[in-house]
Amino acid sequence: MKPLCINNYCFDRIHTWIQYDIRIPQFIEVVIEVFYPKNCEANGLVMFSHGFLVGNDLLFYPRKIVGALMDDNPLFGINPSAYYNYSSAIVERNWAMAFVTAAHMQSVAIPWVDFGGNPRVGQDAYAAASYLIKYGATDEFYKIDERNRNSFIFDRDLAGKTRFMKSNNVIFAGHSVGGAHAQAAAVGFEKLHEIGKSTSHPFNPVMYDREFMPLFSCPMSEWRDEHRAKPVGLIQLSPVDMRVPLLAPGMKPYRETLAGMQMPSLMVIGNCDCATLKSSDPPSWSTQADKVTQFSDLSSAKSWAALTMVDKGSHCGYLTEKNLFCESADMQFSCDLCPDDAVYSPDGGETIFTTELFRQFIRLYDHAGSFEGSFADWKESSFMQWLNQSRPEHAPVDLVAFGDGRYVDFARDSL
Repeated sequence: MKPLCINNYCFDRIHTWIQYDIRIPQFIEVVIEVFYPKNCEANGLVMFSHGFLVGNDLLFYPRKIVGALMDDNPLFGINPSAYYNYSSAIVERNWAMAFVTAAHMQSVAIPWVDFGGNPRVGQDAYAAASYLIKYGATDEFYKIDERNRNSFIFDRDLAGKTRFMKSNNVIFAGHSVGGAHAQAAAVGFEKLHEIGKSTSHPFNPVMYDREFMPLFSCPMSEWRDEHRAKPVGLIQLSPVDMRVPLLAPGMKPYRETLAGMQMPSLMVIGNCDCATLKSSDPPSWSTQADKVTQFSDLSSAKSWAALTMVDKGSHCGYLTEKNLFCESADMQFSCDLCPDDAVYSPDGGETIFTTELFRQFIRLYDHAGSFEGSFADWKESSFMQWLNQSRPEHAPVDLVAFGDGRYVDFARDSL
């Protein structure tokens, strides 16, 4: 299938399988949605982890079995980009933006939901970003992979037609449980491999094509550095972490790693958002300085983590399309933080703010897709000047001031 191209951007869907480690017979099926510039010279990539809708319904797995016989794939009926369509934000600097949907089964009762706290989903996002960097917009990755160089299936010209990235620089982002998953993806390959080994989630992925023949790639540890995603930024929209025995150990080890990484990192929350402030384990942030939170896990003498709070911000106000499952988190019977105030709904002011936030964030990066500044440069950047005001320009929302009068809270203040 040829990509759909309108004006200067193209959209494509890529279907593949990931084996987390070649020694373990555990596979996950993924679909990647990607917007990329038609000139195939993207300066960087925003890899977004969505927060819900991993499968359609309780019949997802029976439909998957039937689909194998009827040439139908239920994963292709899911469009995370519809719920987080901030693609207008990437055009100005010629970036790409992608989303990954995976058929995870976190619970037999509700197989379509991605619980937070599962590092496998963050690993999916990292693997998907690296796939796009190395192979580009194609399902036929095996025709480019080095292990097939001397075989009849190798196509030396395909890479020039499918690759669209000028660099391997990636901003990892996500919403809700996807915000927590992005925390894992943003630590990079070496740390994903290291932490995964120590937490029974080994990560040295192999890409598979299982539609016709079991064709597969080299393990990621054998890829060239420039073919693996290089994290250069992190944006978390109301991250929700969870700890469920055996299934979801939580993202704390990844946050502790992020606390020492020198790259722009922003957490966005709403003061009316119960999912991230109350239901998450741990919560994203708290007024109590001694309370363990996701933000406190990101604190260190080297931390670049920052946080901002949207006044009347909800859990699903970021969305570009309504979703009943997400909206249930904001219903007054389940959330009492702002019982008398009207909070933001999807495709409203908070959505406009989020799109502008991505646009302003990407402006931090040069045309090679990298940010070369220091912590002081990050703290005093044009992005922070835009964000550190009661109502950021072109964003119809108000931000909440912290105790020092600023609208941005840093995990460390010293330079």
